Formats: sequence, C-alpha cells, structure tokens
Amino acid sequence: MIKQIKNKKKIEKNLKEFNSLCEECKKKNESVNQNLILIGFKICNSCKTSKTIFPV
Repeated sequence: MIKQIKNKKKIEKNLKEFNSLCEECKKKNESVNQNLILIGFKICNSCKTSKTIFPV
C-alpha cells in the first residue's frame, strides 16, 4: 500500500514537470511537448527558430 502511494506521488510529479510551458519565453504552446521529444529541450517553435538564426 505504501509503495502504491509513493508511485502515485512520483507519477503526479512527473506529470507536473511534463507541461507545455516554454523555458525561454514562458508561454504555453503545444510545440513544447513535441520539441521535448524530438530534440530534448522544452522550447516552442518560435524560440527554436530564433535560436537557430541567432545561436548566442
């Protein structure tokens, strides 16, 4: 029973971390989840494009 509660808390924590907020501009966007899976960064497409053009 205690293991189930601990597992449930871990799952809830992971779901909170897996949100759609961009780390750069702090806006909610669906492309954040897609980019997290594809490139490993939580950034939206507009921030990804700006980082590609201006890589500072």
